[in-house]
Amino acid sequence: MGVFVFLPLVLPLTALPIARVAAQHLHPRSATRLLTALGCVLALCSTLCLLLLMVVGTAQLPGNPLPDAWADPQVRAVVPYAEISGTAAIGALALVLGAGTVAIRRHLRVRARAHAALAGLTPRSADRDLAVLPDPAPYAYALPGTARAPGRVVVSTAMLDALDADERAALLAHERAHLAAGHHRHLLAVRLAACANPLLRPLREAVAYNAERWADEDAALAVADRRLTARTVARAALLTPAGTAPAGGLAGFAAAGPVPRRVAALLGPVPPSRGWPPAASTAGLAAFVAAAGTTVSAASSLNASMALFLVLKAVTPL
Repeated sequence: MGVFVFLPLVLPLTALPIARVAAQHLHPRSATRLLTALGCVLALCSTLCLLLLMVVGTAQLPGNPLPDAWADPQVRAVVPYAEISGTAAIGALALVLGAGTVAIRRHLRVRARAHAALAGLTPRSADRDLAVLPDPAPYAYALPGTARAPGRVVVSTAMLDALDADERAALLAHERAHLAAGHHRHLLAVRLAACANPLLRPLREAVAYNAERWADEDAALAVADRRLTARTVARAALLTPAGTAPAGGLAGFAAAGPVPRRVAALLGPVPPSRGWPPAASTAGLAAFVAAAGTTVSAASSLNASMALFLVLKAVTPL
């Protein structure tokens, strides 16, 4: 198998073309789901590869609990530079575990603190899912629910005062779309995938953008006015100072994304609901090539990981 055992670690690079094609030619809903699933599969293959490299590379260390057959020269020949690879894999897995743990704990901690801060808030609206905070800083975000508290739309009085009635309706529809579709789950999944393999970080940005576009389209449908939604997105972005995080540090739950691209998309036609552009078109050919390359990459990653696993299994005594 030789150097091909390292394929799962580098093949996530091939996911970048499909991210661009998805953003251009798929409905944001389909693009978000596709890229999230792709990122999770590639991250899983990458992590499995690191685990198997660690097992093979450290099998000859004294005192290890691994079967003696795993230190056989024929087994170690499967992985070039087994000792170096195994030692590096230990460090890489430690970083993956640490980064993933930090990401999950921060997600849960920030969400819990935000809900605790809203627990004593007196409702200013008949909408029970809306929390209006008296704050001179303009912001709005979707706060995911927990086992004890439902999801809420959190918006400051400064943001509401800066928008007219129609724009407020579009803004709230956008944030409610985030809650209804569970976009925080997609964002957390690709964040953990990027922790497993830094080469997947572009997918995290792509999913964040497509999740915002998904909420934009749902908001435009709810208020039945695409131009109004585009104007609201632009005004809300202009009102929010660059680099300003909303209360509780929850910017990651509903990142603003590239606003000019979002506004331009809303001023254009409604995205097609079909899965792919026509196969006979240039866009369809590009989508097919990107999808084929990404599929082969994922399959190769899984094959390389499973091949190493089967080698270890074959030499393991019963």
